[in-house]
Amino acid sequence: METTTIQIPVKLRMRLGNLKDYARETYAEVIEKLVDIIMEENMELSEKTKREIEEARKEFREGKFSTLAEVKKELNLG
Repeated sequence: METTTIQIPVKLRMRLGNLKDYARETYAEVIEKLVDIIMEENMELSEKTKREIEEARKEFREGKFSTLAEVKKELNLG
């Protein structure tokens, strides 16, 4: 893997260190996680997904849903 060096303020490096999930996690891994989160948040939903969400909302408003208690009873979970 090809790498490069960047300069960041010490305070930012410390903040990145606080985001590590484990001691040996690299700063590159931390930055990659942050980029992944930002990209996920900025992704536009597909038209199909938007239609499916709207259909589910419509069904909910119309009362076409099951409660947790009903599902548990149907599945014999108590």
